[in-house]
Amino acid sequence: MNPVAIAPPPCSSRNAGPNEAPTQLPVLPLVPLTLPHLPSSRAEMDARGWDYVDVVFVTGDAYVDHPAFAMGILGRVLEAAGFRVAILSQPDWRSAAPWRQFGRPRLFFGISAGNMDSMINHYTANKKVRNDDAYSPGGQIGLRPDRATIPYSHRAREAFSGVPIIAGGVEASLRRLAHYDYWSDTVKRSIVLDAKADLVVFGMGEQQIVEIARRLAAGETVKDLRDMRGIAYALGASETPPELALKLPSYEEVKTDKRKFALATKTIHHETNPLNAKTLVQYHDRQAIICNPPPLPISQEDMDRVYGLSYTRRPHPMYKGARIPAYEVVKDSVTIMRGCFGGCTFCSITAHQGRIIQSRSKESILTELQQMGRDPKFSGVVSDIGGPTANMYEMRCTKPEVEAKCKRLSCVHPTVCKLLGTDHGPLIEVMRESRQVAGIDKVLVASGIRMDLAQKSPEYLEELARHHVGGHLKVAPEHTDSNVLKLMKKPNSNDYDGFAEAFQAASAKAGKKQFLVPYYIASHPGSDLDAMIDLALFLKRNGYRPDQVQDFIPAPFDIATCMYYTGFDPFSGEPVYVAQHLRDRKLQRALLQYFRPENYFEVRKALMAAGRQDLIGSGCDALIPAQPPKAALQSRMADAQRSLGEGKYVHTIPSKDGDKPTPAPGAKPPKRAGAGGGYRPHRRTAQKRKSR
Repeated sequence: MNPVAIAPPPCSSRNAGPNEAPTQLPVLPLVPLTLPHLPSSRAEMDARGWDYVDVVFVTGDAYVDHPAFAMGILGRVLEAAGFRVAILSQPDWRSAAPWRQFGRPRLFFGISAGNMDSMINHYTANKKVRNDDAYSPGGQIGLRPDRATIPYSHRAREAFSGVPIIAGGVEASLRRLAHYDYWSDTVKRSIVLDAKADLVVFGMGEQQIVEIARRLAAGETVKDLRDMRGIAYALGASETPPELALKLPSYEEVKTDKRKFALATKTIHHETNPLNAKTLVQYHDRQAIICNPPPLPISQEDMDRVYGLSYTRRPHPMYKGARIPAYEVVKDSVTIMRGCFGGCTFCSITAHQGRIIQSRSKESILTELQQMGRDPKFSGVVSDIGGPTANMYEMRCTKPEVEAKCKRLSCVHPTVCKLLGTDHGPLIEVMRESRQVAGIDKVLVASGIRMDLAQKSPEYLEELARHHVGGHLKVAPEHTDSNVLKLMKKPNSNDYDGFAEAFQAASAKAGKKQFLVPYYIASHPGSDLDAMIDLALFLKRNGYRPDQVQDFIPAPFDIATCMYYTGFDPFSGEPVYVAQHLRDRKLQRALLQYFRPENYFEVRKALMAAGRQDLIGSGCDALIPAQPPKAALQSRMADAQRSLGEGKYVHTIPSKDGDKPTPAPGAKPPKRAGAGGGYRPHRRTAQKRKSR
């Protein structure tokens, strides 16, 4: 089926300044036609009878036409505005050929690394390569490069010189200014420069991408678009920054002076409220990076239009049924809101989606549920109804005049702001009516519950416990140490205790036995061995044995990342303990799962280092026994054998003929030192014994 042709509206109401209202998204019918996936190959483009495309959207993820995936939303939004869009998914970045298959795009290349920062996608907190890629077919790794935005942009420039490069997505958003890169342990330049992008769009992007397309189609240049909200760009060496721009410490300063890096972080985060944020300028040598104020919150009407588009809600058929792990998690979920006013220092959601909550109407949510209920492949169970959090739906400051001036980074820390509207009524209404939709058997809540807010509404807790929990409810207290929680901008541990008691009471009232599954983070700034040992004791005393634990990963832009890199809090200036060495991080992670035999020796090492030998033995609080269990010895032996097999402990020397042999995987080190063999470090001399 060919897509419905909708002519792009005239560009008469351009966004002439960063303080004006954003361009309205295209008005769509309430029940849009079901359209096929957007073209992902030349053959599919030809099948539509297209001889050109307006936009080529390049993504590091598998192409999934679902509103939980960026390419799904942005592609459909552009299509609804009347533009021809092709999706170039996970192209081979070693050649520009894939970028040429659709011909020269009429308007621009849209570049995204995918739903995640590519480095977090590729590597664990210990900087080891992950075993799978949740956003790739079959979980296959290696289908996108490191820092994918940069090579994708370079290939686009190589393919068609002169076509505008518009970069966006989480990776570009969080790297739009000079930032600390955990994986190289360096401060890197703005990605605008390294990717050589004409513009970097930050935030969710629907408003900006439609406006960019319309204005370029109307004959404007990329330079004309610099008045838009939610974009960053580079000035030429001879160009002058905007007169009222707030100057940040330069790249050279933040790279060499950690105090200047902290000052830049503090300033950037104080300028994230779109209602009062200033334009920022940061020099990189003689070249300035300009970061305009964030986009204004999207209206409820526009949210309804975005989520009411004609998604197939499925991966592209080219994957032939291959499982895409991230899709399997969200395929039966419904997004009801975006944004988060929690302001957790280790989380990028607020920086990307904003702190002002943007909610869909109840009618829009129920319409999506009705469509799911009519799908013959739908199981009948909605896996999640929520967003960045489960219970911030339609919550906002009750005093707009105060909200317009507020620079507070969190509406709920250190206490819930008295001006914050915390009424759970609209959410309860959505939850109740969602259960009445034909074809819907069960509606679960899997998004994180904001526990301090939930305790303000016993009615919400009862509704949740009675109807929307499948036996286990995931929550994220994150830690038990008061100093660590303060640095995280999370409530005190008493908040979790209060919520646990209230949830159990609500479950008992519903006649159900249900359990909380708490999530905790190891190695967060401020967390030392003593704090982690206290957390391990808390877990033992409460009978928690977490199957999965989180290691803190210093993501670009986050406040906690600044603490990790600089060693102090950028707002208070006070020093912060940081577990920077991988060996220290390994000990903290082991303490979270002290009960696992394979962690025995790491936990023992941590307890000895902290002087807590009292926790080794048979006491009621003992974390590990005095003697290692058999499984712990077997695990250590297996690790040693694996390391030997990988050649980690085999030192090779050149042979007589000049070769440099490398032990084959699985090979044992030679018993005798010889040509190409190893040496024995216990020998008193370097000379080999003569053979007998």
